[in-house]
Parts: sequence; structure tokens; C-alpha cells
Amino acid sequence: MTRNRRDPRAERAAIQVASIRGASGPARPRYDRTAKDTAKAAGGRPRRDPRSERAGQQVPGANRPRYDLSQIVQGERPVLAETRPRPAPEAAPKILVVEDPAFLVAVVPDATAGRLSPHDRQVLGAARTLAGRDGGVVVVSIGPCESCGPAGADRHLALEDAGADPASRAARVTAALAALTPRHVLFPESRDGGDLARRVAVRMGAALFDNAEVVAAASLVRPARGRRVEQRAAPGLLASVAPDAVADYAGAPREARPLTVDLAPAAGPTSAILSAERIPADPATVPLGLAEFVISAGNGVHDLDTFRQLVGALHATPGASRVLCDAGLMPRHSQVGASGTVLAATCYVALGISGAPQHLQGVAGCEHVVAVNTDLHAAMIERAGLAIVKDAQEVMPALLRLLAQEAQRDAGDQT
Repeated sequence: MTRNRRDPRAERAAIQVASIRGASGPARPRYDRTAKDTAKAAGGRPRRDPRSERAGQQVPGANRPRYDLSQIVQGERPVLAETRPRPAPEAAPKILVVEDPAFLVAVVPDATAGRLSPHDRQVLGAARTLAGRDGGVVVVSIGPCESCGPAGADRHLALEDAGADPASRAARVTAALAALTPRHVLFPESRDGGDLARRVAVRMGAALFDNAEVVAAASLVRPARGRRVEQRAAPGLLASVAPDAVADYAGAPREARPLTVDLAPAAGPTSAILSAERIPADPATVPLGLAEFVISAGNGVHDLDTFRQLVGALHATPGASRVLCDAGLMPRHSQVGASGTVLAATCYVALGISGAPQHLQGVAGCEHVVAVNTDLHAAMIERAGLAIVKDAQEVMPALLRLLAQEAQRDAGDQT
């Protein structure tokens, strides 16, 4: 199919009108560029007339010109907005199912309060690397554990919580691993995960490759001698993964099919501890680098007494921006940011903090960020997962009132 070639001279001749002779020169050509029919007859494209298009959309009875823009003009024919093609809804992600895995890679996460931590998700990412296409990943958690499938688990074995006694927890995990017979077992190299990994290694009589920073199907790598050399080994039975060393699993969600096994008594030393209880530390005295829940005050907070009441009511650790610390209103050890303390908290609440670059670097490792600021375009508002565009001086008393009402309701339910 061939397209006719345009002739600009013919198009201009078709829309030329009578010329006007100038005062000191020959007549100048004039053209009527609103002549759509003549331009179309000459092979050109009809010119749009925005005035006529808006005239049909003007709303009558208004003092100022108002237009109904719910109709979209395409060419010369209006099309209702309701008839526009709408994007198809996104399909739900397909869940990958491994019916008969060739072998299993077990992951024993910390799963504090039944939730996977960012470190736990990294360990699951390392397990998927070792499992490959043929293997399956099973999560062995003490108590319930949420969101194992999206994190990369094909199976999930939830053990009964034996309390805070570490020896009893190690005995139950050892019995579960003996029933599952996995090819590899991975632990997070954390305070609790590292201790559990070493207790399980003693009970199983197996070597533990700890603090692995590189996990591949052929080898594990960890630093040694002050990070001057690297130690490599083939993946064995037990290993622990260092934090922030392996990426999370980013593939399609997995099935996380629940498993039940009969636990035989594990061989090994019995615990002499009859009962154990975990006593949380006072949040007001916990260092910022170890705190799980931090509330910080910025330049938008003027009533520090109300701020301290809110921190105590929420059982959080107090923090501050550099502006308040430089002014002497908050102690220097409470400064959050690259020039203060870099956080790894689960939740961070910023009250009246705009979000300087060094402050954003300090909260980059926080899992959940809540920001309260009057500026909608503040950098901290953009960083936050939940933003409240309001004065922090008004939000703090409102939160205290809600907490007091909740406490009264709980007291009434108990009576």
C-alpha cells in the first residue's frame, strides 16, 4: 500500500485568500488556516479548532467559563470517558509447588513474635540458592511463623514452643532435623540463632560453618584473621549466615505446605533448668543500635515533656535529630543518623523531622518507618511507609489520649 506524497504548495494554494497590498511594497499572501474542508481536499490533515471543541463542553450558568472535561475529543468525534479501555487487572502471582523435592534444605529462623525478620528472609534466600531447582526449602520454626511462602519456603514445620530454655529448644530442633533428614541446615548468625546453631551442632556431633557471607551451590565463604583472608568450604550439614550478606528471595511465592512429624527424643545432654523466662530490657536504657522500637523528636517538637510521656507510654527507645542534640535539648547518645547512631530497628517513628540526608542514612535499615510532619513534600514523608501530615505537637497529645482510653478499656475488661 502506497501513501500519497504531500504537496505543500498545493495545500497553501487551497487556503489562500485575497491579498492586501502593503503601504510600501507588493501585496503579501494571506491564508485561512481554519478552512478544514479545503485543506482535506488538497490532501492535508484537518486543523483542530480548540474553541469549537470547548464550546461544546462549556457548562451553562457559570460566572466564569467552566468546562466539562469528562469527554475526550479524538479527532472530531467525542468519546465518553467511560468507554475508554481500562487496563486489565493484574493477575494474582502463581504459587510454585514442589511435590516431590529431591532433597531438603532446612532453615531455622529466629521468627521473633511469629514474624520473619529481615535476617531470616536473607537466610531463606541463601537456602533457595542451595536448593536450586530440584530441592525444597523447609522452615523449622519454634512456634508459628507468618509469610514463609512469599519468603521462599516450600514446607513449614511449626514446633511447639518449649519456653525460653535454650537447651530444650535445641533438643526439639535436633529431633525435628533428625526426622526430616535435610541435606543442609541454615541458621541466622544472630544472638539467638547463633547460640541455637552451636547447641544443635553439639547435639548432632556435626561441624558448623559459621558466619558465612557468601553462599553458593559449590562453596561457602567467610572472613578470617581480621578479614585479611577468606575461608572456603563445600556446603556441609550445618551453617550460619551473616546478616546483610545474602539477598532475599525475589521469585514467585512458594507453597509453604504445613508438615507434621513424630519427634523422637534427641540424644544429648539433658537440661537441668526447670523453667526459664525472658525478661525484656528497659527500652529507655537500651542503646539505639540495639533498639527494636525507636521514637525520635525533631525540630518540629517543642514540648519535650509530652514527647517523653509518649515514649514511655509506647515502651519505646527515645531518639532525636541532630538539631535537638546540637541545641543541648537531647543527649548526644540519642542522635539518629550517619553522624550519630545507625539504626536497625523494626519500627521507627519520626516526629517533626524533615529528613536530612545524614538522618535518612541512619534509618535506612529500619523495617517500618512512620513520619509525622506538616510538610507533605518532606524527605522523611517520602521515606515513610505511613505518613501523617500534621503538626507533631497536636499528634502527640492525641496519641496519649488514645492510649489512655485503651488502658481504661482493658482495665474494664479484666474487672
